[in-house]
Amino acid sequence: MSTRWYPIYQKGNPQLRVFLPNFWMKLVRPVIKQPPNVVQFSCSMEMTKHDIKNYLEKIYNVKCVDVRTRIHMPKTRLEPTFGYVIKDDDVKYAYVTLPKGEEFQFPDLFELDQTKKDEEANQEKALKQSQESYDKFLEKNKERENMPGWFSV
Repeated sequence: MSTRWYPIYQKGNPQLRVFLPNFWMKLVRPVIKQPPNVVQFSCSMEMTKHDIKNYLEKIYNVKCVDVRTRIHMPKTRLEPTFGYVIKDDDVKYAYVTLPKGEEFQFPDLFELDQTKKDEEANQEKALKQSQESYDKFLEKNKERENMPGWFSV
């Protein structure tokens, strides 16, 4: 559904019309672990369960078995300067169940490439070596409690 108005007739051909829906959906990483075939979305407050199912099936060709929604009401808090009450906007979450046997794996957007993995491995190795040398130093000077570390034979 769109609240934007377009002229019914425009001079000349072709008649250009653009459909701009007011609905939106955003994939959200769930806070609580979900089964592998359940996907969580944050969606427009005006969307119903049927709208969500049609949106996913028609636009993205995602087969939906079940759609459940909930409205999250955030906490109210006092504004520190003037002391009035603030409440953030409500958010509607949709939990979409995929067919049996299908799994959704949340994408890893910041996957490290091989060079960065090698750099991290080298850094961990250097850190481990420095820790071992420090432990050797402490072991060697265990009986010399009151002597400074720079004073050695």
